[in-house]
Amino acid sequence: MVGGDSRALALAGLGLYGTISYSVGLRTVEIGIRMAMGAVPGTIQRLVLTEAMISLALALAIGLPMGLAANRFLGALLPELLFGLSPLDPTAVGLAVLFMAGISVAASYLPARRAARVDPMVALRHW
Repeated sequence: MVGGDSRALALAGLGLYGTISYSVGLRTVEIGIRMAMGAVPGTIQRLVLTEAMISLALALAIGLPMGLAANRFLGALLPELLFGLSPLDPTAVGLAVLFMAGISVAASYLPARRAARVDPMVALRHW
């Protein structure tokens, strides 16, 4: 089952990367204007990473209670699906949260770096 888990995590990371990269691509003109107005690349990188972390916090605030409730419900309904874990195992939940946070940071780093290198003139031409 480890192979399936790693494929699921890779797919989640790829989805996060694609979503963040797409949102940065949509904001190319805005980023170009910020760069033309004097924003330094570090500020742009911090902007993209901060927005990704806000999205992560929102996803955890919504998804964690829903996941715990579903896990508790399924644990009571079909206990053989948990493979020896309790429905609210804090170690498993904590590791999953930390791993998804790490994937989110890694997936947002490349689009943030690419956004920091936007040439203002090229971005403004697409306006």
